[in-house]
Amino acid sequence: MGLYVEAHIRADLDELWSRTQEPAQHRRWDLRFSEIDYLPRAAGEPQRFRYAVRVLPFLTISGTGIAAGERERPDGTRTSALRFASPHPLSLLAHGSGYWRYVPDAHGVRFLTGYDYRPRWGVLGAFADRLLFRPLMGWATAWSFDRLRLWLERGISPERARANWLAELAVRALLFAGCLTGLGLEPAIGALGRFGTGVACLCPLLLAAVMALALFKAPLARTPAARRCLRAPAEHTRTPRVLRTLEKH
Repeated sequence: MGLYVEAHIRADLDELWSRTQEPAQHRRWDLRFSEIDYLPRAAGEPQRFRYAVRVLPFLTISGTGIAAGERERPDGTRTSALRFASPHPLSLLAHGSGYWRYVPDAHGVRFLTGYDYRPRWGVLGAFADRLLFRPLMGWATAWSFDRLRLWLERGISPERARANWLAELAVRALLFAGCLTGLGLEPAIGALGRFGTGVACLCPLLLAAVMALALFKAPLARTPAARRCLRAPAEHTRTPRVLRTLEKH
């Protein structure tokens, strides 16, 4: 089953197009890529590109792709389709195809993507993809779309949005760890006498409430969050014809 992500962005269509189609802009907000660069092409040839992702400080996995087609409809809707592949032996992703679609409305643009790929490594690769890699790719796509939204709507740069996200994660982790420490100290508090016993009775409830907030509270408005994006298409959303044609070849 392919991946789908949709975000509604209150921005100008041309500005959104620029932030997503220009490699220097694209790699700033898209968590899935460390590098994106267009490759030289002759007149009349389709645009090819190279992408890379730094998995570890000493390991970078790269691949290439081709912009398979672009289309603008009379209603202003735009679609960009592509194919991609990675020959790197450590890349679970072998090859695939996808599209970006831009649907303007009265309040901005519905920006959506659908893509799918074939994993390598046989049965083991298919299992690893279903269990870990595909959910991770879906989350990273949605998180990146929301980071792009913050950039366009609020002027929060992708670098600042990432810093906000890391800071909020650190605070949540510290709160959770502090609550676990507090639960471990409960017997010692109860040994302090009648007052300590009362505190020890209330302590687990308070700590549990704080732990729940640390785990489940909605992210701050200036922090990117995958949960703000749709992860399944609406009934009226159809795969663009340019991608259906692409998939047949």
